[in-house]
Amino acid sequence: MISYISGQVIDQEEGVLTILCRGVGYEVRCSENTLGDIADRKVVQLWIYTHVREDVFQLFGFSSKVEKRLFLSLLSVNGIGPKLAIQVLSGAPLDIIIDAIEAQDVKALTRLPKVGKKTAEQMILTLRGSLITEEKAEKALVSKPHQEIISALVNLGFRNSDVEDVVANLPVDIEFEQGVRESLRQLSN
Repeated sequence: MISYISGQVIDQEEGVLTILCRGVGYEVRCSENTLGDIADRKVVQLWIYTHVREDVFQLFGFSSKVEKRLFLSLLSVNGIGPKLAIQVLSGAPLDIIIDAIEAQDVKALTRLPKVGKKTAEQMILTLRGSLITEEKAEKALVSKPHQEIISALVNLGFRNSDVEDVVANLPVDIEFEQGVRESLRQLSN
């Protein structure tokens, strides 16, 4: 299986990139979100989903792991294959799609390309509560000492968003006391 490609874009046509990687040109289908992320770049790095059937071998590319995860989640929905999943991802920013599913907003989902009421309802039924946003993914990666520093500063009355911004800039291996002191110094400026 191919899971990642890094190479030079040598051709682009309607949602399909041809990427030259070590002398081989790979045809990779991408969503409009990914195409927007990599616009004007000569060299790209994409996370890949390899779709293999008896008569088809296709590559689907994504600029982020979050987009690839959402694509794979969409494939678990009855009636959604890779081509429709890419069209869905092209229809709106990822956070809008995820929010619509979590809010059970059938009307918003039916505005996506090729998504009717039944497909929208099936998406909600299958995916609601199981999707991860980039913001949630980043918060999950916060180290335990950083979580403790954030908790201490929030308990002192600082806003969570301000504290997270400051703590994100601290070294990963910082001691708790030193991290609190440094964060307090930055927050008081």
